Amino acid sequence: MAGQRGPLQEEVTSANPLSNWLPSLFHDNDFALRFSAGIDGVLAPVFLALDSLPAYLDPRLAPEDFVEFLSEWVGLDLDPTWSLDKKREAVAQIAAIYRKRGTVEGLAAHIRLMFDVEPEIEETGGVAVSTAPGGALPGSPQPRLLVRLRVPDPSSVDLRRLEALVASSKPAHVPHQVEVVGA
Repeated sequence: MAGQRGPLQEEVTSANPLSNWLPSLFHDNDFALRFSAGIDGVLAPVFLALDSLPAYLDPRLAPEDFVEFLSEWVGLDLDPTWSLDKKREAVAQIAAIYRKRGTVEGLAAHIRLMFDVEPEIEETGGVAVSTAPGGALPGSPQPRLLVRLRVPDPSSVDLRRLEALVASSKPAHVPHQVEVVGA
């Protein structure tokens, strides 16, 4: 029936109704007051959302359904099995981790966040120098990266997900290898 509200439909009222902004001539006009009240009903949720916008943008305060939107906004693929608190924390931390993208520290932090495991990372990176002028540079000229996770149950780690995470977090020109072994 028209005009009836269901149990989940609460009326949102405006803290600052439009009728307050009408010229005094319209304060006695029933149609003008009803018309502005109808517009208030449509605009009140918009004003409430805008008033609480900072809370929507903070993953620790945002509504549950908005946390997933924020994760997409920052390019984070959330694990659907995670608790809401874990999802909120991941979204909150990922920007700081992205600032270190391409470094061993950033890769390790990203793996810790996504898999709750401290990774072992072997890489050739750094700067190669020689103490003798014109001498051979130490180390291997070919870059490489090995990421190893030691977990109690290796089958519990999604190898494709780990592979994609390492590929997206390392320098593009560095070939990599991932290993998941028993603890």
